[in-house]
Amino acid sequence: MATTTTAAVEVRDLHLAYGEHVVLDGVDLTVEAGTVHALLGPNGAGKTTMVNILSTLLAPGGGTVRVCGHDVATDGRAVRASIGLTGQFAAVDDLLTARENLVLMGRLHHLPADEIRSRATELLERFDLSDVADQRPSTFSGGMRRRLDLAMGLVGRPRVLFLDEPTTGLDPRSRRATWAIVRELVTEGVTVLLTTQYLEEADQLADHVSLLDGGTVVADGTPAELKRLVPGGHVRLTFPDADALALAASTLGHGEPDAEALALDVPGDGDVTTLRELLVRLDGAGVPLEGLTVRTPDLDDVFLALTGRSRRPDPTTEEALR
Repeated sequence: MATTTTAAVEVRDLHLAYGEHVVLDGVDLTVEAGTVHALLGPNGAGKTTMVNILSTLLAPGGGTVRVCGHDVATDGRAVRASIGLTGQFAAVDDLLTARENLVLMGRLHHLPADEIRSRATELLERFDLSDVADQRPSTFSGGMRRRLDLAMGLVGRPRVLFLDEPTTGLDPRSRRATWAIVRELVTEGVTVLLTTQYLEEADQLADHVSLLDGGTVVADGTPAELKRLVPGGHVRLTFPDADALALAASTLGHGEPDAEALALDVPGDGDVTTLRELLVRLDGAGVPLEGLTVRTPDLDDVFLALTGRSRRPDPTTEEALR
């Protein structure tokens, strides 16, 4: 029986091991309905294993996992009726046309024949595939195959969509087109759990990020919250000549001069108060300022700072355990 919850996905104390090799080690995860939740982590961290458990393709070793209120261990059919799944590699059938791929998915969802036809037409139009509806995907570009794969995952009108590294191998234009589709889906009420190694992707799309490393969540929060965990923000001031740089360094009394770039890096997060104080002090000392930029930590910095210290799988089994 479904439980009343505002969360689309709830994971508590999830464990999974293959023999002595621990893949997931007490994972807790909450994905709020109607949001994009990114699951980040290096290869072998357990991202794909998580998706496989959430989509009932793999049984958990311990803990509780609920999707749309349904327990994956005891109510798998209800879970599968609530979700869509797009894996790392497009799961389209090259022997069928684009339309036939969508019709096949409709039949697997046991939809009525007239709904299958209308749904296929609707999705072909939405994903800009109408012109190639009767062509086989073997003739498609990578971006077109990915769009068809996403469309197939939406045939059953899922409440939760799992996207496992959906833009791997795509060019920048196709990647951004996929991002636009994800944003549209969320505005329509679909919840998206996204695994990715593209940190810019998580930064662009995610309302919430969980960082997985060594089978456990090492950081969890909004992108902005995670960035605040990592020091390193600074304001870069640039000057017209070496004399101005030296005067600025003397006036401020701190910061790292870069003589070659005629720049001074001053620690700080670039808030308005800090910037105003810097400008007032430099102007009061008569220092000519040529430019100012603010550099704050990004998800790359978070990833590098918080991952890599946990145990790693044996290289011979890493791919199988992702």
